[in-house]
Amino acid sequence: MSLIFGIKPIYEALRAGKEIDKILVQRDIRNPEIVQLLKMARTQNIPVAYVPVFKLEKITSKNHQGIVAYLAQISYAKLENVLPSVFESGQIPLLLLLDRITDVRNFGAIARSAECAGVHAIVLPEKGSAQINADAMKTSAGALHIVNVCREKSLLQVVKYLQNSGIQVVACSEKATELIYTANYTLPTAIIVGSEENGISPELLRSADCIRKIPMLGKITSLNVSVATGVILYEVVRQRILKK
Repeated sequence: MSLIFGIKPIYEALRAGKEIDKILVQRDIRNPEIVQLLKMARTQNIPVAYVPVFKLEKITSKNHQGIVAYLAQISYAKLENVLPSVFESGQIPLLLLLDRITDVRNFGAIARSAECAGVHAIVLPEKGSAQINADAMKTSAGALHIVNVCREKSLLQVVKYLQNSGIQVVACSEKATELIYTANYTLPTAIIVGSEENGISPELLRSADCIRKIPMLGKITSLNVSVATGVILYEVVRQRILKK
């Protein structure tokens, strides 16, 4: 992932419409130019994090002027553009919502499985997601250059939008009582998976149309999130192939 730093270079990158993954700003800085720059960033839905100065100095020893930015390695798609095009093409939508997946290798592996399973878009929240860096790109085996990745401000709002668009939302969680095999994935579907630490947030779980779990027969009670995602995605593939 390419790093740029300093007020002028980041301003020019924003003005040119460059895809920026994240901006880090010195927490206690008071600079009118940075304030204006951050307003531009927010209009472009670029995540901004306020950090102590030592973190910026750890990233670069050069004169960062209190601000650094990471250029994205992919071009993000807009969900409101992806979904209509899927319907118009006559395909049955399949989307994947990632709630707070922060490990870059897990994210890359998930993207690889998603592309192989025919997922039309991976949807990430603006904050609390893995950076799409070189490790993620490598683990995805090129999938991140193919599958649509959408970065949205709120996954709760995404769920409402999808439900209003006729898409069922299925949360994959060990808190479910029914197994993944009992849902009908031949319908337009969005799958939610959550972080390995906390799973899917309670708010998202409540917003889903149904919750399903993967059966566990051993002593370990959970799968790696990338493996679990592959399992449920290929249940979708199985049902859709059998229906044809």
